[in-house]
Amino acid sequence: MKIAIVYNRESQAVINLFGIPNKEKYGLNTISMVESALVEHGHQVETFEGDKNIIRKLEEFMPRVVSGERPGLVFNLSYGIQGKGRYMHIPGILEMLGIPYVGSNPETHAIALDKVITKMILLQRGIPTPKFAVLENPKDELREKLTYPLIVKPKSEAVSFGLKIVRNPEELQAGVENIYNEFKAPTLVEEYIEGREINIGLLGNEEVEALPPVELIFGEGEKIFTFEDKTQKSGRSVGRECPAKLTPELEEKVKTLAIRTFKALDCYDSARVDFRIDEQGNPYVLEVNSMASLAPTASYVYAAEKMGLPYNKLVQRLIEVASQRYFGSILEGPGDGVQDYESTAFSYITQNRDSMESELRSWTNMYTATDDPVSKQAFIRKLDYRLRKLKLKKNAHYTDGKAAWFWTGKKGFQEGTVFVIPMDIPGNRGAYPIPFRKEPENLYGEGIASSRAGLISVLKALDALKHLGRMEDGNFGVFVYGDEGLGMRYSSEVLKKISKRARNIIVMHPGYNDNKVVNQRRGTIKLKVVVEGSSLRIGSQTTASNALDFLLDKSVDIKKIDKENKYLTVAIQDIQSSRYSMLIPHRVGANIFITYIDEEQAKKVESRVRKLFQTKKKGIKTFIEKLEERPPMLKTKESEGLIREFQEISEKWKIPFEAESTLLPSAAGVVSKDCAVVCGMAPSSKNLYTPEESISRTELVQKTLLISQFLLKE
Repeated sequence: MKIAIVYNRESQAVINLFGIPNKEKYGLNTISMVESALVEHGHQVETFEGDKNIIRKLEEFMPRVVSGERPGLVFNLSYGIQGKGRYMHIPGILEMLGIPYVGSNPETHAIALDKVITKMILLQRGIPTPKFAVLENPKDELREKLTYPLIVKPKSEAVSFGLKIVRNPEELQAGVENIYNEFKAPTLVEEYIEGREINIGLLGNEEVEALPPVELIFGEGEKIFTFEDKTQKSGRSVGRECPAKLTPELEEKVKTLAIRTFKALDCYDSARVDFRIDEQGNPYVLEVNSMASLAPTASYVYAAEKMGLPYNKLVQRLIEVASQRYFGSILEGPGDGVQDYESTAFSYITQNRDSMESELRSWTNMYTATDDPVSKQAFIRKLDYRLRKLKLKKNAHYTDGKAAWFWTGKKGFQEGTVFVIPMDIPGNRGAYPIPFRKEPENLYGEGIASSRAGLISVLKALDALKHLGRMEDGNFGVFVYGDEGLGMRYSSEVLKKISKRARNIIVMHPGYNDNKVVNQRRGTIKLKVVVEGSSLRIGSQTTASNALDFLLDKSVDIKKIDKENKYLTVAIQDIQSSRYSMLIPHRVGANIFITYIDEEQAKKVESRVRKLFQTKKKGIKTFIEKLEERPPMLKTKESEGLIREFQEISEKWKIPFEAESTLLPSAAGVVSKDCAVVCGMAPSSKNLYTPEESISRTELVQKTLLISQFLLKE
């Protein structure tokens, strides 16, 4: 499990330092001990200061979970940075974020930190506590009938700050004045109970367990545990005895009162209740520590050790108690009757998010442009090594080594499933590639959506099968091609041959619009037009036509064709011109794209475009060439059946899933009409083919889960 330890120590990263500063801090040794205990039990642990940056840091460390996945947990050691209600700051943020955490909720911390409200609740529940009064400032008079000696302490502080015994009105006023000057807070005044001081640690929720009672053994001086005693500045040592020597009846009574107090304040997971027991054996609750210290010398830790819970096991027990409260005893897969292989694959993938993103970073930072054969060969060598570890070998019959590479498992791919993954990053930006970067919700990088995320989804799904010992059970293959930027000019025939022998083709192009896959894509025809004319001076008076005006005139006619049919688009792109010095361009070139569903209609439109550029105008020559033709991906009965299979898997695991059509072509159009094909199985993209290309961190996991569950069914 991912566990974030959140504490407050050095950081003062807030918008303004304002109000009462926190004086409570966990030592680095304690934080390190908690971290070591969690790592020892197999958790993935990071530590964070509980300041204004905590939301961003937690989002990066434990992103939004998918349905059925156990989220990460915060081990809360945060006392806050400043303010009266500082105990509740981090729990309040975690409640808002929806992140589970160890310890009580904000309301309980606020009540427990306010000793007066705590005592009022205890009295209302019939739980004994010393008589008390509240003095707002040194000028207030004590009107309640309290018997000296009295205890004074700040109304809303902890760790015995300002704690003192006063024996007359003069000492009382001095004590109140000291607290008011130091803490700017009212003073709680309560009757001092002469007797023994007992601490009861508590652990649990529905079934609350009381730890063995710890008695504080005072030496010389006042029999109260001051801040100076706790910080070893008083010059005396306060001993402890556990279990305290109480009669069985009294021990049971104190434990029962502690549990009643725990529940009265609605505490969670752990707390410590402090008692004084008078000479007649009557216990009184002094206060409740809703964040019982986990310092190695603390009485809570001491009591746990005495009951057989050494430090490492105590820390793990707190995780288990909080997990039980949030999740139940174990993580269940969605629905009843989920096969063990399926739920194990689910757990494997969701618990390996970090390694998935780490490997995605490695592939994304390995830039492979369409026109860079060296980088593509390096990519293939790395991928070949990776797939060989999964027991897949290169299939030489369907590998040309230049634009197409194919790997298959032991059983081959006939009547099986083939994953199709583009390797090259189309386009020529003329700048350095944009490297991988992580943000709380999204992952960014050049080609991360168009290529790399789909690759990682396939690799991690196959890792899950290897983890389950199922790699040799299925017949599947991985087809990678490196000419996406050329419209699959060289690899399309290889894929077409593969699809004639496979049953399913899954194209790892990015999906669109939040988890949608693609069930229909338009085909494209790409024509290159070049218009040549005379070299004319700007403003010259002549009847000769120039190349640029000719092309612009024809663009109006092309726009008219575009408007004739909503299932067909004709557009001019990539206009380039050549000219001499101050002369009008004498050569203009442009690409004309035709996207279509109906192939017959596309041929007619292509013919019309070619005729548009046939001319007998003086001084004008035109040339037109077909650069690329990519067939459409059409809906078929076989493909709709494959999509329904994924739909059923998504419903079981509560993963969003829909199908839609799109204008852009892909490798899916090459697939044989008798083979089932689904496209867009890579995570959905944002800003595709731009420097801001990105994917959703959550959808990367979801698409990987879909693929792994599909393979387990095959």
